[in-house]
Amino acid sequence: MSLRYRLKVRLLKTRRGNLLWRHWRARRGDTVGSYADLAEYVRRFAPGNSFVDIGCMWGVNGDFAFLAEEAGARAVKGVDVFGPTPEFEQKRHERNSAVEFVLGDCTQPETIGRIGATDVVLCAGVLYHHPAPFDLLVALRSLCRKTLILRTSTIPEMPGVPNAAVFYPMLDADHRALWNLSSLGLLHQVGISDAFEPQQGYGNWFWGLTPSALRSLIETAGFHVDHVATEAFAQTLLCTPVESAFRHELPNPVQAQQVGAEVSAAGVARPA
Repeated sequence: MSLRYRLKVRLLKTRRGNLLWRHWRARRGDTVGSYADLAEYVRRFAPGNSFVDIGCMWGVNGDFAFLAEEAGARAVKGVDVFGPTPEFEQKRHERNSAVEFVLGDCTQPETIGRIGATDVVLCAGVLYHHPAPFDLLVALRSLCRKTLILRTSTIPEMPGVPNAAVFYPMLDADHRALWNLSSLGLLHQVGISDAFEPQQGYGNWFWGLTPSALRSLIETAGFHVDHVATEAFAQTLLCTPVESAFRHELPNPVQAQQVGAEVSAAGVARPA
């Protein structure tokens, strides 16, 4: 990682530098996003559609699910690996809401089955918390019928290195400090503000994906990116499900034996 890149990241972590970057990207004609835009996207896509919020609890207590219900969505669900919180339950009671909470990991077949195919899938603030982001995107693709609203933390592009990414666990304190965003208002980043905490599970920050790496993962998992709202350290994307660019199906025993024979006969299998 070059010194020039490190200086760029440090500049973007300052409020002034971040604001200047936003003005520059807007003048270039890019759509510059913010977390606040999520509510508008929910209102736009929820009416008349089934809706699920993957990662619905942390800091929002089901707010986007309730918003989707208010906007006219049907069969609204919220999914998370913890909860439901008391705040969520109080809101559901006060609103006489039919929002259903599903406790589970959406990469697991059992949870996918409980959620079911859904028109609009929202996933905000989750991808970088997952040690296998491609698996999460594949799970979202299996759920999504019409629209994926995805928001995730990212890192700035690395010049000359498309699809780059940083794996945060096990970095030393000096290297973690580069990705600490407390100067922009983030209170605590488990695994960045301090060392990786295995007992925190998905609470840790695992991946710093560049926008190009994020887009490649999304497209490989079977989505077309229709719209991008960019930020220095986050991206919000609106996506449509399409045919996956990647597929691997486990062969049955007979097919597996045939494949093994073909590979041996071709002589292409060599230790790397």
